[in-house]
Amino acid sequence: MSDVLSFIGKRLLWMVATLWLVYTISFVLMRLAPGGPFSSERKVPPAIERQMEARYNLDGSYVEQYFDYLGGIVTRGDLGWSLRLEDYSVNEVIAQGLPVSASLAVFALIFAIVLGVTAGVISAVYRGTIADTSMMIAAVVGIAVPNFVLASVAILLFVFGLNIFPAAGWGTLKQVLLPAICLGAPVAAYIARLARTGMLESLSREHVRTAIAKGLPKSAVIFKHVLPGAMLPVVSYLGPATARVLTGSLVLEQIFALPGIGSHFINAALQRDYTLAMGMVLTYTVILFVMNSIVDLSYAIIDPRVKLQ
Repeated sequence: MSDVLSFIGKRLLWMVATLWLVYTISFVLMRLAPGGPFSSERKVPPAIERQMEARYNLDGSYVEQYFDYLGGIVTRGDLGWSLRLEDYSVNEVIAQGLPVSASLAVFALIFAIVLGVTAGVISAVYRGTIADTSMMIAAVVGIAVPNFVLASVAILLFVFGLNIFPAAGWGTLKQVLLPAICLGAPVAAYIARLARTGMLESLSREHVRTAIAKGLPKSAVIFKHVLPGAMLPVVSYLGPATARVLTGSLVLEQIFALPGIGSHFINAALQRDYTLAMGMVLTYTVILFVMNSIVDLSYAIIDPRVKLQ
């Protein structure tokens, strides 16, 4: 228990340091980018532009803006007001969009884990057969094809062709299934390859061969002796998989018109909405850091030989 508490304490300190570094780099890059939040094809009168900058505390020096915004985050958890979404704070935008993005990510990961592990186990158990070859070819194709290309093909086939799923929107299971499948398919391909490799390695171990020689049922050997050890590479991949799902959702949310934080992130970057872009960057940083920490913790629980650091 003390090891777990020590691990969590160290990770919290690292997360604070990482957030500060990400905040600093993002602040500098956004200020160095050409244009500004009030730049547009239609020229804004200088007096009005000065009033807008004063309203959002952009009239001070960069150093003043840096510490003013950082102080609001640290003391009040206030990410400021969106510069483009009038009367909406960044906290409100994240609170409304995060459940959508999180739900999409959860469905995508569940689909990827179930499909990937199943395909990997079947492929390893029936190594060298047509099923093995077909699944590995499908996995290679799934890794090579970007999810936005897969989404375009899926829309043409399942929306306009077969009319099974709606084209866009959010709120029903049918509306979330197609984007979740498109988002999780490349991840499932990676998991299938990792699961197959882990299964083959576990099947070659001495205690597994001994269990088979004793006449234990094949299913019992696989689920009791082989599968737990074979899942270690899959568990270690869940951290990068979460990152892939979250970053991949930025484009898919635009394609399927989902009201998640990914679509707001893209619009904030295009429109130079400093506060909203910063809030999104920090939110994604926290999510990825927490997920990687959970994966490391679960890896140590599954394999007691792994020491928490």
